[in-house]
Amino acid sequence: MKDVFEVCPRFENEQYLLRFLSENDGHDLLKVYSDKKAVPLFNSDGCFGDFYFTSLETMQNVIAAWQVEYQRKGFVRWSIIDKCKDEVIGTIELFHRNSDDYFTECGLLRLDLRSDYENASEIESILSLIVPPTFEMFQCDKVATKAIPEANERRTALLKMDFVLSSEKLVGQDGTKYDNYFLLHK
Repeated sequence: MKDVFEVCPRFENEQYLLRFLSENDGHDLLKVYSDKKAVPLFNSDGCFGDFYFTSLETMQNVIAAWQVEYQRKGFVRWSIIDKCKDEVIGTIELFHRNSDDYFTECGLLRLDLRSDYENASEIESILSLIVPPTFEMFQCDKVATKAIPEANERRTALLKMDFVLSSEKLVGQDGTKYDNYFLLHK
């Protein structure tokens, strides 16, 4: 497999396409990041601020920042497209995490999804595209993603995919400890 930071791969099944995000995704992504039911389920651990955006200008600036981070080889952000509706309904961020805690050598996955797609079967369909190749793409021995207790559908999908809720805490760069991480080992 080629370096994910040289050529960002695309993944698809009958319903969904995952591709590198584009500045043209702004209008659709604004519907995701202004969705008051969706935002509390996003993982903003260790990030600056939350992910609630209400203006297209802010959304465009965030997309540009995510693209810069890709160029710096910090993380990859894929747009999730519902192929039937030809609409972006969320994003997936992935990066290789090196740390001094349990979550080292880990592919850390963040799923930001519009609330009308927040159901177990849709989540499983989306994650089944990206999770298997993550181990090779990000040279990791485990994949971790956060699902808070209120994210029942997300947790159901993760358990169905053989993720396990970890008792370990993820420690941020500032020493903050975060919980509710689910793990899948290679």
